[in-house]
Amino acid sequence: MHTPDGLFGGVFGRGAVDTSDRAWLQAMLDTEAALARALERAGLADPGAGEAVTAAARAGDFDPAELGRQAALTGNPVPALVRELSRRLPAGPAAAVHRGATSQDIIDTAAMLLARRAFAVISADLAASAAAAADLAAAHRDTVMIGRTLLQQAVPVTFGLVAAGWLTGLDEARAALDRVAAGRLAVQFGGAAGTLAPLGSAGPEVAALLAAELGLAAPVLPWHTQRLRVTEIGAACAGAAGVLGKIARDVTLLAQSEVAEVQEGGGAGRGGSSAMPHKRNPVGSIAVLGCTKQVPGLLATLVAAAEQEHQRAAGAWHAEWEPLAGLLRLTGSAASWAADLLGGLEPDPARMRHNLAAARGFPLAENVAALLAPAMGRIAAHDLLAAASARAAASGATLREALAEPPEADRIAAAGITAGQLDAALDPARYLGAAGEFVSAALAAHASLIAG
Repeated sequence: MHTPDGLFGGVFGRGAVDTSDRAWLQAMLDTEAALARALERAGLADPGAGEAVTAAARAGDFDPAELGRQAALTGNPVPALVRELSRRLPAGPAAAVHRGATSQDIIDTAAMLLARRAFAVISADLAASAAAAADLAAAHRDTVMIGRTLLQQAVPVTFGLVAAGWLTGLDEARAALDRVAAGRLAVQFGGAAGTLAPLGSAGPEVAALLAAELGLAAPVLPWHTQRLRVTEIGAACAGAAGVLGKIARDVTLLAQSEVAEVQEGGGAGRGGSSAMPHKRNPVGSIAVLGCTKQVPGLLATLVAAAEQEHQRAAGAWHAEWEPLAGLLRLTGSAASWAADLLGGLEPDPARMRHNLAAARGFPLAENVAALLAPAMGRIAAHDLLAAASARAAASGATLREALAEPPEADRIAAAGITAGQLDAALDPARYLGAAGEFVSAALAAHASLIAG
């Protein structure tokens, strides 16, 4: 697992999402402390027990490595943690530690706490990225560039429309994260087999009080082997990662030397190469992709682990811990990188115009064919443009030059199409369809989301 201060942490552990051993440990201790407070509120623990356990539940006072070594004896670190926490307390408060709970209750609830804390960070970074994308969309609403489909030049679009696409993806990913955070992060408290038998009739009350103490949802019943909540966390991360990866891939393609329509900011030293002094690599985009490409496999592991036996799983539950932490960490790192990337992105409208002009009018063939179709028929117009385009491509001429030569020129004149009409049909700025309207719609939706 990559920590922010580890060798690969600068790439894969960027940002404020914390899934370190210390973070896991504190989340487990927070759960134990909240349980003690809930038991006290229910009259099942001595007065002051909750406060005493809470005061002792400080991760910095425990040794994660030693707890990990002890976990080899029991299959998870909770039994060792419970013994160590209890040892630090007087007999009264110690009796409230872990009462009625099983190890899975503590780790599952800790995972919910980690997810909530991570989602808050990721959501904030997605919001920052969306704000930057909105600025780009508004500033470049009318900046014409070539659109590309199947990696080939297609028809004109605007860079504002490209940025608006990024914006809507970011807003939708953030909304999905927020939905999971608001309604699907629930406390786990069921005891050995989901009955809370040691607490008798007070079990449901303690479960509700525990949820209230932690600010998590109270589920209908314990969900030990119903793992939809876990896969929903993973799916929300994967959705965000997909959106971020798409943006990063677009930037890497647009930043290629031969395209050069955008470049990343970042100042001196950013994007340097160990071998090639002249290079300025799109390091932010590369880092985003380095994070997001790991996400699908981790989500697949969570989905595979969701098939769990009877009341408690044999191994599948254990298989969730590291992939879930990895999903949170990598999505958080990608989101942090993306906020930096989009905040400093430098579009080059002049280069966009240059590349569009270098296409020699071919991307407007569709529009010219539409102009000719009413007079000569759709198929005949298509064939005329195909023949002219092929001849222009072979000779190095522009499409306009090819259309000025017979036999196409004669057929165009016979159709009653003037040179002015032909020039207008070959103007990229006049063949943008609803691009501007779509940009406005994306910006309006974003403003509505911000307004709440």
